[in-house]
Amino acid sequence: MIPHSGCDTICRLKFNVIRKPDMEKKHPVVRLWKYAAAYRPRIVLASIFSVLNKIFDLAPPALIGLAVDIVASPYESFFARRLGVVEPTSQIWLLAGITLVVWMFESLFQYIYQLAWRNLAQAVQHDMRVETYDHVQHLELAYFEDRSTGGLMSILNDDINQLERFLDVGASDLIQVTTTVLVISGVFIYLAPTVAWMALIPMPFIIWGSVKFQHWLAPRYARVREQVGILNGILSNNLTGVATIKSFTAEAHEVDRVTVESRDYWDANRRAIQLSAAFVPLIRMVIVGGFIAITVAGGFLVVKGSGRLTVASYSTMMFMTQRLLWPLTRLGETFDLYQRAMASIDRIMNLLDTKPRIVDGPVSLPFDNVKGEIVFDDVTFRYDSGNLPVVESLDLQVKAGQTVAIVGPTGSGKSTVVKLLLRFYDLTGGHITVDGHDLPSLNLTDLRKAVGYVSQDVYIFHGTVRENIAYGTFDATDEAIIEAAKIAEAHTFITELPQGYDTIVGERGQKLSGGQRQRLSLARAVLKDPPILVLDEATSAVDNETEAAIQRSLERIVVDRTTIMIAHRLSTIRHSDWIVVLEKGEIAEQGRHEELLARNGLYAALWRVQTGEKVVAAS
Repeated sequence: MIPHSGCDTICRLKFNVIRKPDMEKKHPVVRLWKYAAAYRPRIVLASIFSVLNKIFDLAPPALIGLAVDIVASPYESFFARRLGVVEPTSQIWLLAGITLVVWMFESLFQYIYQLAWRNLAQAVQHDMRVETYDHVQHLELAYFEDRSTGGLMSILNDDINQLERFLDVGASDLIQVTTTVLVISGVFIYLAPTVAWMALIPMPFIIWGSVKFQHWLAPRYARVREQVGILNGILSNNLTGVATIKSFTAEAHEVDRVTVESRDYWDANRRAIQLSAAFVPLIRMVIVGGFIAITVAGGFLVVKGSGRLTVASYSTMMFMTQRLLWPLTRLGETFDLYQRAMASIDRIMNLLDTKPRIVDGPVSLPFDNVKGEIVFDDVTFRYDSGNLPVVESLDLQVKAGQTVAIVGPTGSGKSTVVKLLLRFYDLTGGHITVDGHDLPSLNLTDLRKAVGYVSQDVYIFHGTVRENIAYGTFDATDEAIIEAAKIAEAHTFITELPQGYDTIVGERGQKLSGGQRQRLSLARAVLKDPPILVLDEATSAVDNETEAAIQRSLERIVVDRTTIMIAHRLSTIRHSDWIVVLEKGEIAEQGRHEELLARNGLYAALWRVQTGEKVVAAS
C-alpha cells in the first residue's frame, strides 16, 4: 500500500516545539527536553519507578546485615531493640516476611519501570519519525538537491533508532546508578560516619572522569553518525541505479567505493570504541581504592570492639560496596549508548530546526473557484549555486481555459518555468499571479491542488496500478479510476497485466515500460481533474501510435481548462492556442504555429530538424 504523507493532528499536538535560532548551541539533552514537552510527565513517572526499583534492589544487603545481627546477638539485634521482637525464631520469620515483601516490590517496580521506559521509547521514536518526515516533506525542493537521500534516511531511521535504544535502556541505567550512589552514600554515613568518607572519595574522580569521557567521546560519535549518513547515501544511490551499474559493468568499481566508505565508518567506530572501552577498567581501579579503604578501616573498627561499628553493619557496608561497584562498571556501556544518542539527537534537531524557505501564504484558493488565469510578470530566477539566471525577464499571460505551449532547446528553462508556477522555488525577481493572486500570498496546498502536474521524470510508487492512479485523489471510485485510465490511453495495457488494476508495479514502477509509466502519470492528473494542467514532456516516452492516441485524449481534457504544455516534439503542440519559444531563459519568439513557421526563426529551425520539412520565409 502507498502510505499517506504528512503528520496527523495528534502528532502535531504532542510535539509543541519552540525552535529558537540559538537552540543548536544548547546541550542535546536540553534540546530533547524542550522538544518532548508533552512527554515530560511520562518521563518523570518512569524515572520515579526506576528509583523505587533501585531502592528495593539495594535492600538485600541490609537484610543480610539484619540476618547477621540476629545470629550474632539475637537479644541485642535491631528487631529486639527497635521493634520489641525478642524471640530469635520470631525475628527470623519476620525477616523472611520482610524479605518476601522487598523482593515482591522490587520485581513489581522492575516490571513497571521497564514497561514505562520501553513504551515511552516507542512512542517518542514513532512521533519523532513521523514529525521529522512531515517536516522534511515541507522543505523546499532546493534543500533536497544538495543532500543525499541516504543521508536523510539515516536520520529518519538510524538516528531515531539510536535515541529509542537510549530511552529503552540507557536513561533508566543512568537514573539507577545515580540512585545507587546517593542511597549507599546515605547508608554509609548513617552506619559509620567516621569511615564513610573513604567510600565516597572515588566519587568526585568518577564524576570528573565521566564528564571528561563524554567530552572526548562526543566528537567521535558525531563522526560515526556523519559517516553512516555518507555510507547510506551511496548504498541508496547504488540500489536505485543498479540497472546502470550492471549495464556499464561497474560492479567492482561500486564495491570499491562502498568498501572505502564502510572502512571509514569502521574506523570511526573503532576510534570511539577504543576510548569508550577504556572507561570501565579505569573506573574499576578508582573504585577499588574505596572498597579496600572500607574493608580495612571498617574491619579495624569491628575487631577493636569499640562498638562504633557492629558486625552486622560491617557486613551491610561490604555488600553495599559491592552493589556500588557492579553498576558503575556498566557505566561505560551506558555512556556509550548515551553519546551515540546525543550525536543522533543533534542531527535530528538540526534537521527539525531547518526552516522551510517556502511557506504558506494567507490567501486561500478554493479548488472550485479557480479560473486558471496565469500571469508571468518580468520573472527572473537563478539557482542558489548559479550566477547566471535560468529564466530572465519573462513576461507571459495565459488566459483562463487557454492552451499555451512552451518549447525551446535543451536547457532553455522550460521545466523551470512550470516549477516556478508550482512554487517549488521562489522567484529571484518579478511576479507570478494565479487569478490575480501573487504566488507567495497563496496557501501552498490550495495552489498545488489547483494544478495537475505531469512531469517528464515520472515517479511511480511501489504499490498497485489502482493506487498509483488514485494517488492524490485517494477517495476516487473504481469507475473514476478506470475512466481516467481510458482517457490517458492506459486502460488497454492495464487490463493485459497479470492482475489488471491490482498488479503490483514494483519500486519506481520497474515492472512497467517508460511509456506505460507516463500514461499512468497522465491518468493520475486526469483523475485529479484540476483547473490548471501542466504537461512537462508528457509524451516523451511513448511511441508514435500511443502519442497520437494521447493527443486525441488531450484534445478532450484541455477543454475549459488552462493548460501549459512543454514539449520537445513540436508535433504534439502545433494546435496550441499560443506557443512560446524559450532560448537561454528568455522568450525568443511567440505566436501560433503557422505564424512562427512563417517567421523562419528558432521555432522554424526546430521544426525542420524534427520533420525534415522546408520552411519558406514570409516575403
